[in-house]
Amino acid sequence: MSHARPLFLGVTREISSKIESGELSPGDRIPSERWFEEELGVSRTTVRRAIRELLGAGRLESRGRAVYVAEAGEAPTNRLVSLTELARARGLRSSARVLEASLRPATLDEADAFQIAPGAEIFELRRLRHLDDVAVALDHNRLPLRFLPRALAIDFRSASLYGSLEEAGNVLLRAELRIEARGATEEEAERLGLAPGGPVLSTTEHVKGRDGRSITIGCTVYRPDRYRFLATYTRTPAPRRPASDA
Repeated sequence: MSHARPLFLGVTREISSKIESGELSPGDRIPSERWFEEELGVSRTTVRRAIRELLGAGRLESRGRAVYVAEAGEAPTNRLVSLTELARARGLRSSARVLEASLRPATLDEADAFQIAPGAEIFELRRLRHLDDVAVALDHNRLPLRFLPRALAIDFRSASLYGSLEEAGNVLLRAELRIEARGATEEEAERLGLAPGGPVLSTTEHVKGRDGRSITIGCTVYRPDRYRFLATYTRTPAPRRPASDA
């Protein structure tokens, strides 16, 4: 299997490096497409593909015809993006080793969680995720087969689950995410290259559609030294109390 890096990833990495180094700050306009063409020796099509990836991951924002560094300066966690999209936004190549891709009947708990009939077909996907061939996470996703009828035919070594669901006509509107720190199990430690019981970040994510029902439920275990989360919080000022008449 070829591991050649797509050209647009070099451009996304160049832009991301400028952001992370402070050369480009939040609110700054990025250089022109022509500048990237001449500086990196790539085509305008390649530059535009890279910019689309960064826009999709929330690192850049478009204002009319100009493109600027997003105010958060990084891909914010209040934007629902896949690991594949985050990797591309940083000029990294995402790949996976598929540990399981199978169908089985839904359990009673899954029927409740997905609001489907007990015994309806569930697609189960377990992968070891890599960034530039370095293992960073183990993920386990479950979803009703009706959301992705061709699931068994998709090559999830490179395909994005979110992207595949959207291509099948689903709208991924929001996700409820729970994060906790714990010790790695023996399997997790072996696959992620950790000592048994070593620290991991464990997440559970319920991705919901327009009707509020779960489309997929994912559990992901990350090596904490190879992945980090960024959250941006905002606070609405409390209403100002009227001045006393006294």
